[in-house]
Parts: sequence; C-alpha cells; structure tokens
Amino acid sequence: MRVLLVEDDLSAVGEITQIMKGAGFTVDHVQSGEEAVEMLRHYDYDLAVLELMLSDIEGYEVVRRARAARVATPMVVLSGLTRPQAKVKAFSIGADDYMTKPFDPDELVARMQAILRRSKGFSEPTLRVGPLKLSLDSREVTVNEAPVHLTGKEYAILELLVLRKGMVLTKDAFLNHLYGGMDEPEMKIIDVFICKLRKKLQAAGAGNLITTVWGRGYMLREQFHRMDTHEAEMASERLETPEIVAA
Repeated sequence: MRVLLVEDDLSAVGEITQIMKGAGFTVDHVQSGEEAVEMLRHYDYDLAVLELMLSDIEGYEVVRRARAARVATPMVVLSGLTRPQAKVKAFSIGADDYMTKPFDPDELVARMQAILRRSKGFSEPTLRVGPLKLSLDSREVTVNEAPVHLTGKEYAILELLVLRKGMVLTKDAFLNHLYGGMDEPEMKIIDVFICKLRKKLQAAGAGNLITTVWGRGYMLREQFHRMDTHEAEMASERLETPEIVAA
C-alpha cells in the first residue's frame, strides 16, 4: 500500500516513515501543502497522512482542494492541534480520521489499516480467494493454510489484485502502485513479477488465479479455478519465460 506523508517537521518525518515502513507501507513524503495537492491529483495513493500546520497552506486547504478535485484518497490528519474545533473542521471538509500528537505507533498503524479496509470495501483484515488467504495487517499469504513466501514487490502486486478482484489492471496501474511514478523501471518488469508470482502460487496449489487479459493487463479470477493435468503442463511451459503483454 502506498501512502503520501505530508509533514514539514523533518524531525518527525523519520519516525513516522519508519513506523509506516515497518508496517509494510510504501511511503512518499512531501513538505508543503501545494506539493501534496499536486501529488494527490496525479498519483493514485491508497492513503494520505497529513499535518494541519504546514509552512505554505494549511492542511485543511489540502483536504479541501483534493476533495474539490474529486480525489477519493482516504486522508488521516496527524496533528499537534488538539482542540475539538480543529477535529470537527477536518472531518467537515473531508478528512477520514484525526489523531493528535504525540501518538501511539500501534494505534496509528491500526487506524490506517482499518481505513484502508473500509475504503476497499472490506471489513475483515484477512481476504480470501479460493484456497488463498492474504492478511492485510501482517502481510502474510497462505495457500491451503501453508505459508507462501513472497518478495515485497510480489506481495504488493498480489495485494492489489486481491483488493480489485475481477477488475482488469494495466501495467501502468501496477507501476504506479509499486513506484508511485518515481524512478519507475521499464514496464516489462511487471511481466517478470507476475510470472514469478504465478509460479509460486501454482506451486503452492492455488491454481490459475491470475488471468492475462490480452492487450489490457492482468486480473484476479473471481472464482478459484483448479487446473487439470493438461492445463498444469501448459502453465508450466508458459512460466519458463515471462509474458510480454501490451497494456
């Protein structure tokens, strides 16, 4: 999950970033409100966490402009302002949650995860597709209760596919999710990641969950499909080399 952190206190940035990364989030940081508005308009973040007292414009204005631009990214205010009026104002213009500083790291992560689940339409932290289980909180993946060991990038791709099950995702969408438009590698790297992810899931007994939609991208099947012997042999041959799909 990719998070935009909007904070101009550099002494706090390191601590907050470390907490988020420790919980499995990918974090982009900006110091100004103007930068935050532009980033939210141009990139598809899963969540934004922002301070209200910024050096150029107030965090309130960031939320207001983002909502006026129809940015649906959930926003959590993390601020030193503790008075009730500040919280009421933040909620009234479109903030999804409000935490005051100093804060408890575990509570911050728990609130972020809860908001993300609600924004994606899930109430439980564990998502299931056939024999596959994915925990949004612990970032653990199992197939038939046996753990499947994925790299960070492989997990991020699977997480996005599960959260948007039944939807076709382009390689641009995967690149944005993984890199946020910054230092992006060539698009064909997504084919490599998908190939390796498929191989691990199939070896674990998950079957052919990830479908290639030719000319468009990839999709996670709505229903679990167990491959017969012929399909398994064909899949094994295809997995020898990555597929190159035009997004």
